[in-house]
Amino acid sequence: MIRKFKWFIIVPIAIFLAVQLYFFVQIWWWVDHNPTMTAFMREQQAAMQEKDPKARVQQAWVGYQAISPNLKRAVIASEDANFAEHEGVDWEAMQKAYEHNQEKKKGKKIHGGSTITQQLAKNLFLSGSRSYLRKGQELIITYMLETLMDKRRIFEIYLNVAEFGRGIYGAEAAARHYYRIPASKLGPEQAARLAVMLPRPKYYDAHRESAYLARRTGIIMQRMNSADLP
Repeated sequence: MIRKFKWFIIVPIAIFLAVQLYFFVQIWWWVDHNPTMTAFMREQQAAMQEKDPKARVQQAWVGYQAISPNLKRAVIASEDANFAEHEGVDWEAMQKAYEHNQEKKKGKKIHGGSTITQQLAKNLFLSGSRSYLRKGQELIITYMLETLMDKRRIFEIYLNVAEFGRGIYGAEAAARHYYRIPASKLGPEQAARLAVMLPRPKYYDAHRESAYLARRTGIIMQRMNSADLP
């Protein structure tokens, strides 16, 4: 009986450690190799193919220097103002988001507190589901990313795999989808608008004339110059 009980403990721990080792090795590989399809991209492509078997996500990898500084500044200003300073998790922002969401009234927008590194951890390996277990795994991957990669590499990968619309992933695909230009040519207003779309890309892809989108774009344009780039 004791032996069986030990196996009930040992086996889950061994599986957990094996999964973490897989994540660690994969991240180590991506330090100097570019990811292709992320877990989130595969999940979304599978959903698209339920309606159209030939559907494919749009994504084209470009180097860090081939992405407009306007977009880099806009994304940091909109998504993670403390990106250059924190170690992967902005605990203060998470606490504020939690308190807001606890007090929110029905129908109000839920605030997120995830950093760019946390968003990248989710996009690379995890599903879009919400649970404490998934959040815990996200935090572990986040610290792996921050340990093995510098901020510039984390940001470069994020800008190439972030979702900007239905089936639209990465800065290059987004710039061409919305403006018919390469990511290197994005102007301040174009960049700010793309950055504002990030929390709800599919919605804003379908509602491009949203008043909130226009208003928030103006706010981010005012904050862009103070954004610290890695």
